[in-house]
Amino acid sequence: MENMSDNLYALIAAQFPADPAAVFLDVESGPPLLYRDIDRRAARIATALAAHGAMAGDRVVAQVDKSPDAVMLYLACLRAGLVFVPVNTAYTAQEVAYFLSDAEAAVFVCRHSDSETAEALARKTGVGAVVTLGDGSGSLLDAAGTAPAAADVAARSADDLAAILYTSGTTGRPKGAMLTHGNLASNALVLRDYWGFTGGDVLLHALPIYHVHGLFVALHCALLSGARVIFQHGFAAERAIARLSDATVMMGVPTYYTRLLDTPEFTAEAARNVRLFISGSAPLLEETFAAFEARTGKRILERYGMTEVGMACSNPLDGERVAGTVGFALPGVSVRIADEAGREVPRGGVGVLEMTGPNVFSGYWRLPDKTAEEFRPDGFFVSGDMATIDETGRVSIVGRAKDLIISGGLNVYPKEVEQCLDALPGVRESAVFGIAHPDFGEGVTGAVVPDGSAELDPEALLAGLADTLARFKQPKRLFIVDELPRNAMGKVQKNALRDRYTNIYTG
Repeated sequence: MENMSDNLYALIAAQFPADPAAVFLDVESGPPLLYRDIDRRAARIATALAAHGAMAGDRVVAQVDKSPDAVMLYLACLRAGLVFVPVNTAYTAQEVAYFLSDAEAAVFVCRHSDSETAEALARKTGVGAVVTLGDGSGSLLDAAGTAPAAADVAARSADDLAAILYTSGTTGRPKGAMLTHGNLASNALVLRDYWGFTGGDVLLHALPIYHVHGLFVALHCALLSGARVIFQHGFAAERAIARLSDATVMMGVPTYYTRLLDTPEFTAEAARNVRLFISGSAPLLEETFAAFEARTGKRILERYGMTEVGMACSNPLDGERVAGTVGFALPGVSVRIADEAGREVPRGGVGVLEMTGPNVFSGYWRLPDKTAEEFRPDGFFVSGDMATIDETGRVSIVGRAKDLIISGGLNVYPKEVEQCLDALPGVRESAVFGIAHPDFGEGVTGAVVPDGSAELDPEALLAGLADTLARFKQPKRLFIVDELPRNAMGKVQKNALRDRYTNIYTG
């Protein structure tokens, strides 16, 4: 392979194990994907994408189910210098249309079952080509099966885009976070070393792969150490427990750990061979941390990151893992706590967590003004999370400055949900907020004020959101109220709503 440059794929390929029979993905059904087969398959998929008009720098939007083929599509995009844009399979056609149009996708890779809808979306948004990933004649894999392997890894600089991941904004408009080859490579190398990954590790992978956690954090750690991955379609406690004895590392969101603890078969013996349990994407409750240690004798390693920066902080591999904290800034990452004006606050003070480092994204796709708002003049990115740093440098997240709900490890911005609720017949206004939920961490919850034109039914309102919002964004409960609580300035007081409904999921 030539033209290695700073292409992340070249870095990954350089770490492939010497053993030709080494397994990369150990799947639930079907043959495993071996490390020796990755480059040939990625090169052929790259050729098939090129046949659909995709050239280096073009965006490839993928809304496909989790599978080894989906992983190969990502690696093929890296190899060809294409910009990979993964999309949650829960997103509705209306949501996907926005991503296709905003990214100006050259190719839309979809599920076979979605192909008719995808073709209509492509015509509407000007996408060059639509192709299904698998399922027979005409699919990308069908074409790749007979395509010649693209000879070279595309030359990329560290500043060239590798991926765009959309994250909903407080204004309701999703923003595309631009992640470069250098961003992803630097973070992956640091995490591999910080968490002690080696070729002898086996990672239990039940996370989705349209998300930083499952796609970049988990898979990059495995690929850069030549480790094996137990690749499960999704998380189910019983399935995870059945394979834990084969694993040495598990990554999950807090919901996974609460569900394991709710399963009697999850015992210290079941967890005995796992050297490291990692939690992220949402806050891990101290009660969960304590219950997990009591059950297994092992302390979960909590870390902190976000779409725009990958991972920024982590509890140590060797050393004290403290419940309720996300540990220390990773090597090469600088963090600080600042007030609203960007002035650093004294140690122990509460403020907004800001960070800089080679992992920090290059900005929001085609939103220069929004990008400028989120960075300080000295280059620090303003996370929007409220935090504190103690005298030892240990970071604790204490709240969120931005109006964000994290449900099951996925971000939900209330403004986006409120806009959809407000557009429904009979609704004058709404407020959406998070309430503590035993399984999801936070449950999306809404209060709706009628406009008087009709009697409102919460179930009918929820049904009205089905085609416009992904399922995870839809409220779990809706309440009809006469008015929303407001302060003297007229601002809706969501704290009052949280207090009013605080025990609806736990009482």
